Amino acid sequence: MFNDIGLPEVIALVVLAVLVFGPDKLPQVIQDVARTIRKIREFSDSAKQDIRNELGPEFKDFEFEDLNPKTFIRKQLDSDELGLKEIRNGFDLKKEMAEVGDAVQTVGDVRDESPSSGGRISMTKGPDLEKRPESPEQQDRRTPPPFDADAT
Repeated sequence: MFNDIGLPEVIALVVLAVLVFGPDKLPQVIQDVARTIRKIREFSDSAKQDIRNELGPEFKDFEFEDLNPKTFIRKQLDSDELGLKEIRNGFDLKKEMAEVGDAVQTVGDVRDESPSSGGRISMTKGPDLEKRPESPEQQDRRTPPPFDADAT
């Protein structure tokens, strides 16, 4: 809760406490604050113990820190009931990326480099094979439908 308080803030709080309470009353105020914090901790611990007793033996391992969503998720993922560690260890990212790179390279090798193709992938590998002209239905499928700005 107070993880971001640095030395300048602590010094400012001490100076402010000395100015507000004075050097005579400051030790008594510190004792009163420490006693109050101790009583709050005792009350909290007894309330936690009462809740554990009321829940019964099936919740003997219950921790209130587990109610924090981050802690709960971390604990569930670390338990590895689903075999996630085996899946995680079996997945080799470098190998997968190399396979994807090889597949992209293969598609790039098959791509026809003629300017009339418009960058389309040609399924024919040799320049000796004759290209068939496209039918009107194939040309209609290639053209995008008209855009209606009022409909959107």
